Amino acid sequence: MIRVNLLAVKRKKKAKPLPTFVVSTTLTTVLSVCVLAYLVFHSNAKLQATKGRFEANKIKIEELKAKIKDVENYDKLNKTLDEKNKIIEQLRKNQNLPVMMLDELDKSLPRGAWLTSLSASDSTGAMEGYAFTNADVVSYVEGLKISKLLADIYLQESKEAEIDKIPLYQFRVTFKVVS
Repeated sequence: MIRVNLLAVKRKKKAKPLPTFVVSTTLTTVLSVCVLAYLVFHSNAKLQATKGRFEANKIKIEELKAKIKDVENYDKLNKTLDEKNKIIEQLRKNQNLPVMMLDELDKSLPRGAWLTSLSASDSTGAMEGYAFTNADVVSYVEGLKISKLLADIYLQESKEAEIDKIPLYQFRVTFKVVS
């Protein structure tokens, strides 16, 4: 006897295999997205670190600028102090110069001569005076030429003059002071 089964049997359909290009494209896309996501996060982390270093460097630059300004102020102050020290040393050095110059002028002055005026500025000087004889004037000028403190002694004028009916010689001498 033949039996016929009229009931439909549910059979499972065999699943069709996915095409390989779809699988490979999907895997490539997922892998690419993962790599790109990693690169984005990695780049953002580097960017944040660089921004942090940049801000830290900005702060450090401001601190260094303040220190540079302090150093420049110190240098200016130091230069000013050096200039003042040089001036003080020069004043100390020149402090004895007028006394020594007057001493040289006095030592060379003969008995029959006297000075009426003396002027000195910087390294030059001039004096005027009277003497009883012209030999006293010449003796005085020659004595000044021996001096190590005075140089370029020049007798500008020596002329006869009369004061209270006494015959005298009026003279004028210029010189330079050697420091």
